[in-house]
Amino acid sequence: MVAEILSVGTELLMGQIANTDAQYISRRLSELGVTLYRHTTVGDNPARVKQALHEALSRADMVITTGGLGPTEDDLTKEMVGEFFGLPMELDAKSLEAVRARMCRIGREMTENNNKQAYFPRGAIIMPNACGTAPGCIVEQDGKAVAVLPGPPREMKDMFERQLAPYLRKRSGLHIESRFLRVFGVGESKTETLLLDLFHGENPTLALYCGAGEVTARISARVRAGEDATPMIAPLEAEIRRRLGDAVYAAYGPGEEVSLASTVLKMLIARGETVTAAESCTGGMLVSHLIDCPGASAAVLEGHVTYSNQAKMRVLGVRAETLAAHGAVSAECALEMAEGARRESGATWALSTTGVAGPDGGTPEKPVGLVYVGVAGPDGAKAERLMLRGDRDWIRTLACQNAFNLLRLRLLAR
Repeated sequence: MVAEILSVGTELLMGQIANTDAQYISRRLSELGVTLYRHTTVGDNPARVKQALHEALSRADMVITTGGLGPTEDDLTKEMVGEFFGLPMELDAKSLEAVRARMCRIGREMTENNNKQAYFPRGAIIMPNACGTAPGCIVEQDGKAVAVLPGPPREMKDMFERQLAPYLRKRSGLHIESRFLRVFGVGESKTETLLLDLFHGENPTLALYCGAGEVTARISARVRAGEDATPMIAPLEAEIRRRLGDAVYAAYGPGEEVSLASTVLKMLIARGETVTAAESCTGGMLVSHLIDCPGASAAVLEGHVTYSNQAKMRVLGVRAETLAAHGAVSAECALEMAEGARRESGATWALSTTGVAGPDGGTPEKPVGLVYVGVAGPDGAKAERLMLRGDRDWIRTLACQNAFNLLRLRLLAR
């Protein structure tokens, strides 16, 4: 089954809100075995909505709309769907009562225009709204279908999962199961080169996506509803791991949240070990990324933002001779920062960052983007020189990613 998403709302076109609905629906359609070719966004204009519906249904078996189900005059999505199929709008008494009951529960007056939310194209499959006052519906005609969902993300997601997803499973008879592998330390071009022959399979399929200095490899297998895709996915995953080695730092399924920070944190917790950080150019981002992960208190002891040379010396014990001979942006300084943080905190491991994040402050010898990351642990300290490109935030983000990866590799080697 081929579907398209039609997002209705002038506020989307004007950039007043982000279209997170389309992102969510796209991901779920893929998991449900529904092929998606296009997203379309159109303003609250009846003629343009009808035109967009006509164009989408000329290509797809099903169109999923979001938005335009409210009580105001410019909320016309259901009406335009009805007009497109030549179906009159009819009142559904059960939906009207549900709207009244919800308005009463939230302490709002039921005005006349709320009644329009209980009108639907004749013969529509009505989808009640458990989180709001705007029910959705599915209209079928001549092998085509339009599913009309509300725009507020909370309402849309609930309606999709409770009602539209079962409909789509039944209609498609297929299911797509995906497995994601996170890769760090091997760029997208090299990753593609190493895996090139694996992209030509039809089922399962392999695709790459770029992130903050990392690559995500998605393995997807199409199976019949209820069938286990693991026997199809596992051999391809094993071959990718064989080729990329330790560059693959995590594997996970849809809906899971994984990062280098969370991966390192899990490794530390499993070993009963702890970590601290001494940061200059990243200004607390290392510790912040770790604390963003659930369970961080089991491994994260403390963090130090030592932006000035005086702070590096006073808090971490960086030697004045080191700063005079090599400067704050140096491997020597990164090493002493990590060693000092570990010594002062008593942590098993310590990370450090020092560099020139820009946009100014660089010199010919130490240009913007030069960063040193360090790690100190039971088996000594090590620093790594990085030459990063991008704006200030991007350089700082990449510095954190490289620091976490440096620690990850040290943990793997022990």
